[in-house]
Amino acid sequence: MEPRVSFITLGVSDMQRSIQFYHDGLGFPLSSASKEDVAFFKTGGIVLALYPSDKLAEDAQVPAEGSGFGRMTLAHNVRRKEDVSNVLALAASAGATITKPAQDTFWGGHGGYFADPDGHLWEVVWNPFFPITEDGRVVVP
Repeated sequence: MEPRVSFITLGVSDMQRSIQFYHDGLGFPLSSASKEDVAFFKTGGIVLALYPSDKLAEDAQVPAEGSGFGRMTLAHNVRRKEDVSNVLALAASAGATITKPAQDTFWGGHGGYFADPDGHLWEVVWNPFFPITEDGRVVVP
């Protein structure tokens, strides 16, 4: 298997609300390949997809019920320390819940967390050890 993540699909309870959050609120570019029950956002190498939670669970053949911590987070790395607070403020203005405000981390970075309208956790982080290239890729040594 080639080491690659191509898509991240989030199960959502309200497609229109979620599209509005990611497209209008956060500014993610919506692909013309999107349909009524699936949305695709171009995010620089990985596609973020939104799909109804019940249909996603059915497709994976798992129960749709569940709540609480989903044992994963998505991350958005920023170029500068002060960008963490700016992105968290943008997310909050788009309808996100800030679960952890921007603060210095124990490992030397700076970060915080927000939850999107369906509770998916996003870490916004500045990592001085993993630079970001001009085209937006994170360089992990």
